[in-house]
Amino acid sequence: MSSKMVSILENISSKLKDCLLILFIGFAGTPGYLSPEVLKKDPYGKPVDIWACGVILYILLVGYPPFWDEDQHRLYAQIKAGAYDYPSPEWDTVTAEAKNLINSMLTVNPAKRITAGEALKHPWICQRERVASTLHRQETVDCLKKFNARRKLK
Repeated sequence: MSSKMVSILENISSKLKDCLLILFIGFAGTPGYLSPEVLKKDPYGKPVDIWACGVILYILLVGYPPFWDEDQHRLYAQIKAGAYDYPSPEWDTVTAEAKNLINSMLTVNPAKRITAGEALKHPWICQRERVASTLHRQETVDCLKKFNARRKLK
């Protein structure tokens, strides 16, 4: 067997091991970004990516995640229930349109979750007359720095 063929087989073997590990564990991903259907081990498809984008959008707007708990079981319970909110004062200056888009992306039922095409046509994406205040942007950057520091500690 040629060295090229051995290399290809080793690569395939490595990828197969990764896939089997994911199947054995049940899912792969960063816990706070996983969708309810993944956590429930239901069949899933593209809507899981919309969920993750909703989590990312939430973080980008205020600098911390919508779902957070040191205990992974409680974190997963929050995600499965879609239990998040928009606490003051960070969310006070965020538009209703932005919150509506996040709500549409973080809809627990994947069949009712907004699609990528619909999200791209959402008013918050298409109609950008207003921009965040300088104060809101600075507060978000400060929160993002704290969030990133917490992630690095793990």
